[in-house]
Amino acid sequence: MGVFTAYATTRGHALVDRELYLPKSWTDDRERCQAARIPNDRGFTTKNDLARAMIERALASPLPIAWITADSAYGQDSHFRRFLEDRGLFYVVAVPKSQQVHGPRIDHLISQAPPEAWQRLSAGHGAKGERYYDWAAARLPAVWEFDGNEPTRQRWMLARRSITKRDDIAYYLACAPPDATVADLVRIAGCRWKIEECFQSAKNECGLDQFEVRRYVGWYRHITLAMLAHTFLAAMTAQEREKGVPRQTLPTSWTSHWLKSAVCWQLNPAAILRTATTS
Repeated sequence: MGVFTAYATTRGHALVDRELYLPKSWTDDRERCQAARIPNDRGFTTKNDLARAMIERALASPLPIAWITADSAYGQDSHFRRFLEDRGLFYVVAVPKSQQVHGPRIDHLISQAPPEAWQRLSAGHGAKGERYYDWAAARLPAVWEFDGNEPTRQRWMLARRSITKRDDIAYYLACAPPDATVADLVRIAGCRWKIEECFQSAKNECGLDQFEVRRYVGWYRHITLAMLAHTFLAAMTAQEREKGVPRQTLPTSWTSHWLKSAVCWQLNPAAILRTATTS
């Protein structure tokens, strides 16, 4: 099982980092680890700790990062959210309906929202057009610096409700700039699906999931090469779109078309980093 981060801008998105998650059944069996060439110093590490390490690497890189978004496996972890805030990062993370917000569960709080609190907004463009949902949001206590006269960050809770299935509700916690709007939070929440798009295209075009390895290093080599190819293709696609090539005229098989030339991709500073897990 791998833990991945993806990087997204208005120009495109691609996987940028990866770590192999090893359960305790592996790390406690050193003979098994030795046979798979797992380093002796590699002990058990939670998925959330792996995610934090990758975010630290992203922050140390030249990538400009404005927001973090993640699924509920990470969002429900208060230590993960505190980690992001301590590093001055803004975020919109999914949480389960049982998530407590200053005592009560988030689903109980959202159920008290009046009808006029819900507004229909797009979470971004999808394969079938704009992805519209009904959204409700409420401000939570703001975050103040010790010597500041104005809040530096505003916490929120957010809910996304299906238009056709009104009992289908997803929940989020957010920490945003003081002037952020609900539309801003919705846009970031919708960007988390970019990592699923990355998985799909990297598997279809670059063989991300087509590895038959028996050793630790082999997994990293295959995954890293597939990610590199995927990033290259995403960058070349972005360049072609900027030249005015219509989306529908882009070749079905990217690899044979794009691997003939080199690329230097200038990243947009309004960027979002996503974290997810895939097997």
